[in-house]
Amino acid sequence: QVQLVESGGGSVQAGGSLRLSCSASDKNYSKYCVAWFRQAPGKEREGVAAIDRDGGISYVDSVKGRFTISQDNAKNTLYLQMDSLKPESTGMCYCAGATTPVTSIQAVGGKRGILDRFGVWGQGTQVTVSR
Repeated sequence: QVQLVESGGGSVQAGGSLRLSCSASDKNYSKYCVAWFRQAPGKEREGVAAIDRDGGISYVDSVKGRFTISQDNAKNTLYLQMDSLKPESTGMCYCAGATTPVTSIQAVGGKRGILDRFGVWGQGTQVTVSR
């Protein structure tokens, strides 16, 4: 079973930056699609940014222009650079690997059931953005 370990979370003021990392124990975690999800307190988990096997990259509208997803295949590591952070970005951030074919657009589209397409999850890292 592939294991994912996130790091890089923390507490910052609005306008600040954080860089999240997700280290995978096996390169096969990225066979279909890899993504970052966020779960704000009391809300459902949502896709924030994703890269699919065709190289397609997608972001949820609320982070476009501020977040950048990237991956280093040699290191089996996924990154999320988060700039100009806003308080609404507060929550647990998870990286995940899809275990069935998923496009990056689908991963961040918020469609019901999309979480079930991702069979490999990290434990999460907390991001807190204060005003």
